Amino acid sequence: MASKVKVACAPVPRPDALSLPGAMGENGFRIATNKEAYLMNAQASVSTADLPQDSLLHRHVADGDFLDCYRVRSSMKARPAAEIIVAFPGWAQLLLRLRRLVTAPFGLSNDGPIASDKLGIFPVETDTGDEVVAGFNDKHLNFRVSVLARDGFVHCATWVHPHNIGGRIYLATILPFHILIVRDSLRRVVKSELVAG
Repeated sequence: MASKVKVACAPVPRPDALSLPGAMGENGFRIATNKEAYLMNAQASVSTADLPQDSLLHRHVADGDFLDCYRVRSSMKARPAAEIIVAFPGWAQLLLRLRRLVTAPFGLSNDGPIASDKLGIFPVETDTGDEVVAGFNDKHLNFRVSVLARDGFVHCATWVHPHNIGGRIYLATILPFHILIVRDSLRRVVKSELVAG
């Protein structure tokens, strides 16, 4: 009968200083490599943050608007990070298909406007190299997403300006799913960077 291997994992500061695979520690625990430990702790490393003051997203924000921001430690540039963020996994795509069915009778956009530069369905408004802002104005609300890479972090921020009660109800309804999707997206940025490295 094959014996089970226990894995001990502790937070580590860097993913690049790898220990030897299969090394055994005290009490029969296999010592996780730094890379494994970093991957296992990627979820915990996503945190809420203040949007940097020089972000271009601030030019949209007015009183009463919704604005959130999450960040993760990563050296990835803004555009590649944004491309990973909008490459939704299967469960998130299922939620978006459900949204399409629910919102279709109200005439809301599901594919975004035509544009020469898009991230997923989102037209790119600005790409400065260290920040990408994308999104569009819809019947019920205006929204933009910013992906900003700076000082060893990737920030993902979302701004929403509801036009009416329908927009506010829509925002309140999708907010829990929005948070799940954004946090998962930033974890995928970290994982993609580690796999590539």
